[in-house]
Amino acid sequence: MKIEQIAQRLVELCREGKFEQAQKELYADDAISIEAEGTPMAAGGPAKGLEAIYEKGRQFNAGIEAYHGMQVSEPLVAENWFSVKMVLDVTMKQWGRQVMQEICVYHVRNGKIDREQFFYDTGG
Repeated sequence: MKIEQIAQRLVELCREGKFEQAQKELYADDAISIEAEGTPMAAGGPAKGLEAIYEKGRQFNAGIEAYHGMQVSEPLVAENWFSVKMVLDVTMKQWGRQVMQEICVYHVRNGKIDREQFFYDTGG
């Protein structure tokens, strides 16, 4: 799969809320996931490997009380990298309703996403 196809497929699955399916289908087994520095999600360091990435997603989802909406931009591709903007409107069990905006950056190696990194403000 070419990077443009990988990027478009990720966007498609994310828009459907199928994050774990996207990871299973598009990610390398040794992929790493890096959260914004200084955030609670970054406290344990990068998630290394698919199982750790799945678990990170499950923990995040466990903290969500209700989904109100999500937007995912079209991808912007540069050689082996692509990025998208995601906006997630959710009610978190701990913090109430939040509209979270982030830039998500992905690297592709040998036809699979091997790195994802998220950039966002925490409102603090």
